[in-house]
Amino acid sequence: MRLDDVDRRLIAALQPDGRRPYSRIASDLGVSESVVRYRAQRLERAGILQVVGIADPLKIGFDLMAMIGVKVRPASLDAVCAAVSALPETSYVASVAGGYDVFVEVICRDSAHFGELLTQRLHAIDGVVGAESFLILEMHKMAYGWGVGEVAAAEAER
Repeated sequence: MRLDDVDRRLIAALQPDGRRPYSRIASDLGVSESVVRYRAQRLERAGILQVVGIADPLKIGFDLMAMIGVKVRPASLDAVCAAVSALPETSYVASVAGGYDVFVEVICRDSAHFGELLTQRLHAIDGVVGAESFLILEMHKMAYGWGVGEVAAAEAER
């Protein structure tokens, strides 16, 4: 699905405030409210847009967040990513290039929960050959408004 300027501007308008009224977005974009509603629903159905409430887990009762760098046996990356994604503690799973094959963000109740997740479940996944944990002490920035307009400008320059 190709995005046009209205789609990009709609996404940019929702990134800082996903509850912003469609009527205000329509006014800012110079289109009707029905166009905004239709475009938002189409973007959601296509898996491009997801409007959610995001909370800082460390401020709502979870005591431990960590990033885990996972090393994977060759040819098992997709299976490992699928298995890790199925763990309820994971909030972020990405295959990467570099010293690790996968980065995983996990949110746990406490260190005992984290220890069980890491040693009993993550390391037991077929294809995982190693993992290194990085405990998150404090979140300094959680932002999702990373500039859809900048991507559009870069595409236009090509």
